Amino acid sequence: MSESIDKEDMKGLLKRFPEQVVDGYELGGKTAVEDIDKIMIAGMGGSALSGEILLSYLDEKIPIFINKDYTLPNFVDSHTLVFAISYSGNTEETIEAYRDAIRRGCKLVVITSGGKLDILARKNSHPLVLVPRGIQPRLTYGYIFFAILRVLANSKIIKTMEKEVTGLYATLKQDVFMKRGEELAEHLVGRIPIIYASQAMAGVAYKWKINFNENSKIHAFCNVIPEMNHNEILGYTDLNGDYYGIILKNDTDHVRVKLRMDLTKKIMKEKGVEVTEIGITGANHLSKLFSAIYIGDWVSYFLSIKNNVDPTPVKIIETLKKDLAR
Repeated sequence: MSESIDKEDMKGLLKRFPEQVVDGYELGGKTAVEDIDKIMIAGMGGSALSGEILLSYLDEKIPIFINKDYTLPNFVDSHTLVFAISYSGNTEETIEAYRDAIRRGCKLVVITSGGKLDILARKNSHPLVLVPRGIQPRLTYGYIFFAILRVLANSKIIKTMEKEVTGLYATLKQDVFMKRGEELAEHLVGRIPIIYASQAMAGVAYKWKINFNENSKIHAFCNVIPEMNHNEILGYTDLNGDYYGIILKNDTDHVRVKLRMDLTKKIMKEKGVEVTEIGITGANHLSKLFSAIYIGDWVSYFLSIKNNVDPTPVKIIETLKKDLAR
């Protein structure tokens, strides 16, 4: 049945995702930069997703920022490394941000599959990482994220990652992720997912949210604990929808964050909201992040099949783009 719904074989792409880990790291090649004191990820949608994950992964002295706009913040300067990322190469916001980075004298690395950004990078002799074409941008985050890691390792900002990359590939090849995703999808039919995580796993919660939006074609929401305890938790006073809670619990979260998660779960259940808690474990932080993300990929995929919705097309986004181009 899934083959008749999943016309572009997202299932096959998800099964092959572990290859993106090693291939993406190779794509970074020998690209390196010097003399930087901050990093800016400039991109939109799926192209910016790796920046969200990077914020959850790196804990370095050098600050990392994400820019999802036409122009860069005022603090961006010649000591800023800007990753200009557009999978299509034609994202208007990213192209303008790229030009803004040139005006400010930034160090630039372009990541794309082609398009105008590819042409501009070659014209301006900027380092260029080309990722494979023909994939929905949100499904290329492995290529992009690990290419970024390779550039940062080449630039001596982080240590080399070959061992961690190889170990993660072996971990993600296991069938447990697909099975867990299918099991959880059973509970989500007709419901609105709300995903909570600690700040250290914020990028994972966000990836789950946009998976539900883009693959399952439903509304979903995410937030961070403890912040949601100071505002969003009051939304459970008078429920206005059929929500399903998903709490991503990291074994290294702060002890008070773990307690807050337990108490939040208790409040949600008392208000009639079903909650699934997913314990995130792994050999290292990289393994934890991507194991949790990979489960979310599969959950959204199987939910789309159960909803009889092709997970790949994003028709409303394409319509919006056409209207903007008029």
